[in-house]
Amino acid sequence: MSSAFRVLMLALLVLSGAAPAASAASSADDWSLAPSGGGRPSFYAEGAPGAVLQDTVSVINRSGEPVTVRLRGTGVAVAFAEGSVRVPARTRADVPFTVSVPTGAAPGDLAGSIVARDGDGGSRTVALRLRAVGPKLSALTVEHVAVGADGISYELVNRGTTVLVPTLAVRADGLFGRRVLDRAPRTLPVELAPGRRIELTEPWPDRPALDSVDVRLTVTAAGGARDEAGASVWCVPWGAVAGGSAAGVAGAALAVVRRRRRRTAEDGDVSESPRTEVELTGAVT
Repeated sequence: MSSAFRVLMLALLVLSGAAPAASAASSADDWSLAPSGGGRPSFYAEGAPGAVLQDTVSVINRSGEPVTVRLRGTGVAVAFAEGSVRVPARTRADVPFTVSVPTGAAPGDLAGSIVARDGDGGSRTVALRLRAVGPKLSALTVEHVAVGADGISYELVNRGTTVLVPTLAVRADGLFGRRVLDRAPRTLPVELAPGRRIELTEPWPDRPALDSVDVRLTVTAAGGARDEAGASVWCVPWGAVAGGSAAGVAGAALAVVRRRRRRTAEDGDVSESPRTEVELTGAVT
């Protein structure tokens, strides 16, 4: 085999290997994705929370072969009239779609996109910006305050339309107005979305061993949100009285019950089984 022939064959091999690469590179412009109507680089829509908005996306096929693409939305709730569309050669297909503003969304912008992918794995993306409109209302409540062995439990509820970062202040007064707990306002490490409810616990490891306590929680947030709630509890060292003192208390209670039975029998009434109501709020065993 001559040297000239070898050079010729090598050149043919190089050219044949380069041709598919050039074809693949040009396929990036075979089809595209854009908002219908022209002149818009991206989608924009706005509405009140819960609103369903409509628009149209175009798939443009510039090649000489049909192309099939699948459509999906990201970041926001998008529903297409057709999830998969086949576009003939040198044709444009317009696909209507709806985008929903989330119920309870705070006023502001939400980012998303519309993505189309063909059978070869190629994809095109168009940005979609959704604005939730409505009055900005800052409101929250503090509910279900209770004092337990682990501390002070409570719930916070965002009753407004904006995201809140609450601040908490705690106060507790014992008998005769004696202040037993006083914590200055501090920012809680939570972000409360509109309509969200969260349960929290405020530690109180050094609460009084023997006292009647009124606890008060004050919660505030930006925009003028403010609420107060509280609870009352008897702090009794039940563990300390579980021995001989408890036996003495039980004996005294039994004596009272017996005296009541005797008095009832002397009066000729039919005696009923004694009923005892005990409140164990704040008890530690």
